[in-house]
Amino acid sequence: MKFLRPITALVACAAFALVPASTAVAQRQPPSPEQRIQRLERQVEEMQRRVYPKGRPADTAGFADDPAATQSSVISLDQRLNALERQLADMLRQSEENGNRLRNLETGIGQLRTEQEQRIQAIEQRMNDAAAAAAAAPTPVEAAPTGPVTPPRARPSSQPPKAAQAAPQGDAPDEAAAAVSDPGEDAYSQGFHLWEAGKYDDAISTLRGFVKTYPKHRRVSYANNLIGRALLDKGQPQEAAAALLANYRNNPGGERAPDSLLYLGQALMKLGQPGQACKAYGELDAVYGAKVRPDLKKLESDAKTQANCS
Repeated sequence: MKFLRPITALVACAAFALVPASTAVAQRQPPSPEQRIQRLERQVEEMQRRVYPKGRPADTAGFADDPAATQSSVISLDQRLNALERQLADMLRQSEENGNRLRNLETGIGQLRTEQEQRIQAIEQRMNDAAAAAAAAPTPVEAAPTGPVTPPRARPSSQPPKAAQAAPQGDAPDEAAAAVSDPGEDAYSQGFHLWEAGKYDDAISTLRGFVKTYPKHRRVSYANNLIGRALLDKGQPQEAAAALLANYRNNPGGERAPDSLLYLGQALMKLGQPGQACKAYGELDAVYGAKVRPDLKKLESDAKTQANCS
């Protein structure tokens, strides 16, 4: 027993020496997550005290740990989200309305385009019949001024009818006037002789130049009438009808306005419109009556017979 006491004492001393060592090992173990979070919180609080020595500003309340501030921030975000959703819904609604308006506009524009094309086609169709239909029924108002204007025709009638008897066309130039050195008469004579020679294009060009240069000359009515006749002789009845109708309407008191009505009827016959031709002859009788030259009256009678006018 005496021998075991020293050994027991040694073991007790060794055990006592080992207790601090185990405690040191336990103290060197890594901190737990909770300890680390607490340490971070202390560091953040220390940093805030250094940065904001007088306390945190009001605009940081939403990031504090205060439950009321956090709830207020969430409510504010919800309100903003609701406002954005309402604005987005309004924009979608306006977009749909604009789309409907655009579709309606496109439909309306398509209908207008179709209507315009139809109207243009109708106008072009009338243009194809142009002067023919227009000559059919001139209004009495246009014919009325011819009453006081036509009597002056009696003065020059002593010369043109003689020329008409020599040349059935009735547009022969006045040689006596040409002898007096009238440049206008010379220009008209040149166009007449070109037409007489069958050079219709040259005659038309010359006569149009004469009308442009001498718009007040007494031969303007002759020249415009002869232009229509040249077009008719050239095989262009539609253009001839337009030129002859214009000569009658623009100058109903002209010396060759009655002739233009007669040849207008012949142009309409070329276009296959005998009914319209008869109306042109009727206009000739109604406006000029007994003032029509005898040679022109005979031509009109033959034309009425050809058109089967009643």
